[in-house]
Amino acid sequence: MVQRFGDRDFASNFFTTLRFEGDVLDCEVEGKIPEDIHGTFYRVGGDWLYPPKFDHDSAFSADGYISMFRFANGRVDYKGRFVRTPRFEANLAAGRQLFGIYRNRAADDPSVRGLNSTVSNTTPLVHAGRLFALKEDARPWEIDPHTLETRGEWDFHGKYSSLTFTAHPKVDPVTGELVCFGYEATGEASNDVFIYTIDKHGEVKREVRLKMPYVSELHDFAISREHIVIPVYPLVTSKEWLEAGNIHWAWDDTLPFYTAVLPRDGDAKDVRWYRGSKGAAVHTLNAVTEGNRLVLDAPVSDGNPFPFFPNKDGAPFDPQKAMSTIRRWTFDLGPNADTWHEENLFPQAPGALGRIDDRFIARPYRYAYMGYTDASRPFEPGTPYKSAFPAANCYGRFDMQTRELRTYYVGKTCALQECCFVPRSKDAPEGDGYLIGVATNFPEKRSELVILDAQRMEEVARVILPFRISDQVHGTWAPYEDLPFQMPGKS
Repeated sequence: MVQRFGDRDFASNFFTTLRFEGDVLDCEVEGKIPEDIHGTFYRVGGDWLYPPKFDHDSAFSADGYISMFRFANGRVDYKGRFVRTPRFEANLAAGRQLFGIYRNRAADDPSVRGLNSTVSNTTPLVHAGRLFALKEDARPWEIDPHTLETRGEWDFHGKYSSLTFTAHPKVDPVTGELVCFGYEATGEASNDVFIYTIDKHGEVKREVRLKMPYVSELHDFAISREHIVIPVYPLVTSKEWLEAGNIHWAWDDTLPFYTAVLPRDGDAKDVRWYRGSKGAAVHTLNAVTEGNRLVLDAPVSDGNPFPFFPNKDGAPFDPQKAMSTIRRWTFDLGPNADTWHEENLFPQAPGALGRIDDRFIARPYRYAYMGYTDASRPFEPGTPYKSAFPAANCYGRFDMQTRELRTYYVGKTCALQECCFVPRSKDAPEGDGYLIGVATNFPEKRSELVILDAQRMEEVARVILPFRISDQVHGTWAPYEDLPFQMPGKS
């Protein structure tokens, strides 16, 4: 049946909104799932319960949807649920979209002006035995790790003061500490950033309050053993901009690109500001402090990375400048340095959602993994891919030491979402494990979880769902030891 919302036909193409929650027990599998994969792959993305009020709204406004693939004994179950935020519940009660354009409360229906408007649609986080769904405009929303039912907003036992929480917190694999921050921490368009260290038990141990050079989308950051590294790029906002009814962010090419470097045990007075060339580092891979220098690896674009956030000077969106490639920034930590050196490590492989083996966060590492676009391998004619972003048709294993790229190609009728690394065991060497990620199979109109041997970059199995699931933004792997569960199968 074609579903219509007012005068909008939301079922006229492959990517119509789904609007359902579901379970699949003991999923169909092609190949054989390795029995040493024992845990849960959580993924968060967006799906519109009701369509946006404005055609030029961002896809980032879609309602949060959390799903999981749970592995045990060579079998896997799937479950998907909406994140039941106050916004979701208000829309469901009204039977329509009450909220306006992306992160601008001025366009909301008057009945919801004071309500928390987050959709919590960006990243799953597992820490201290809890599961959260994150979006950087609000605090975390706790989710039951087994049923995926929404438990509610989480403020770390009342000790977390920021009104917001980053979509990309970092868990130190040695100490178990969670390093995180909130930008616009004291309210919409405020220039306050609160940085936190939360111990392995979930207790806030440290807070540092900073001011940025301007109000920027601080989407991601990195940590080394000694430092916190925050890219500050000119995707900006202001109260005046929002009061004029605009979408939250705009690209201002007149502003410089900064990176803030702060000792992990430092205070606001200890932050150092480095300046670099124009561009954006929306996501990061990892950072390592090596004596008197700091090295940050990240996918970096040369301009505005998002087609739905306008350029303030009115210039048209430039897809070439929006394209990210993995680059290495080297910061001199000596007393007189205020710039960084950039190397473009893999210019042939454009992509934005890079991952590493999380056991090596803040530590020396060798391998990065990322979906990327190989333009020499186009879709089969007629494939119904429609997106503001180029489709990823390859997963790459990027050797950060030798600069070798080892590739898995998914084929000419599928598109890949962000991948995640699963170690073969908790003590396995770096790179010894599996790469998992969802592929959209266009001819079959369904989603499939691809499982690769991460060393050979060869497929070992696919989990076949009987339907298409919503697009993922980010995902995370939780080994069984972190979140134990019961599942049918061998004991």
